[in-house]
Amino acid sequence: MDLDAFSAVHGPTWARLDHLSSRGRLTGAEADEIVLLYQEVATHLSAVRSAAPDPSLVSRLSEVLGRARSAIAGSHDPSWGDVSRFVRVVLPAALYRVRWWTWAVMVAFLAIALVAGLHVYGDPAAQAAMGTPSQLQEYAEQEFANYYSNYPGESFAAQVWTNNAWIAAQCVAFGITGVWPVMVLVQNAVGVGGAGAVMALHDGLGVFFQMILPHGLLELTAIFVAAGAGLRIFWTMVDPGGLPRSRALVEAGLSLITVAIGLVGVLAVAGLIEGFVTPSSLPWGVKVAIGALALAVFWAYVLVLGRRAVRAGETGGLRDGHAADQLPVAA
Repeated sequence: MDLDAFSAVHGPTWARLDHLSSRGRLTGAEADEIVLLYQEVATHLSAVRSAAPDPSLVSRLSEVLGRARSAIAGSHDPSWGDVSRFVRVVLPAALYRVRWWTWAVMVAFLAIALVAGLHVYGDPAAQAAMGTPSQLQEYAEQEFANYYSNYPGESFAAQVWTNNAWIAAQCVAFGITGVWPVMVLVQNAVGVGGAGAVMALHDGLGVFFQMILPHGLLELTAIFVAAGAGLRIFWTMVDPGGLPRSRALVEAGLSLITVAIGLVGVLAVAGLIEGFVTPSSLPWGVKVAIGALALAVFWAYVLVLGRRAVRAGETGGLRDGHAADQLPVAA
């Protein structure tokens, strides 16, 4: 193939397609023309690739076709409007739809933590399994509180955020197993309950709550949401609710992705509180009030905006204009 001759013959066609692609509005005749030109130039590109794959010409035709494709099919560029809609509508809807799972997980976690704490508090063998009397005393009197002040606030907040995000990611990613979120929750609940028991044995229960509540109220809630969302997708697999199982899992999975993205921000806020508020010299009542305020803002966000979004038909998944069309299914 003589590329120079080929370009000379078909160059006006390519230029015309590129011109139409750059137009903001097209008439009916121009719309028909751009489709025909697109098909013709696509054939030209195929011929060049098979007979004389010149990189510069292939690149040029690919760019022309790419612009034409966007003009024909339309394109969507992410904007601040999308970010705003995600925060105002999509995320609260997804969180609202898993609220009952979140609250169920919370109740189970607190119950397990309480049982574990009472067991350690009243069983010398359980205490011995956690360490020697001197080690437990040192933990209660020094190590527990020092944990929150051993590192600079910035690095400690980043470390906490990373650790909690990892725990939440496990609950989300492996929630479909139905086992992994339960295992993670039980391990953490037993750990929290055991730590509280050790502190209580050495008259440090007040310190325990003062150090845990400021950040823990929001931090643990985020973990509960992650576990609840993970278990919800497991239950969707068990009971798809009258939908084909594959479709039900896709819809739940899209909502799950939204929750996972949102929890990154929630855990970042909890990490900042743990890194800067918990170890600060503020009165403990102020610290707890900050944690309670953060939790109240979170639930107001979920219950007010989420309820409104769900009632308006939002699912917490893909934006309506970007989701695939679906056929109705009889239950």
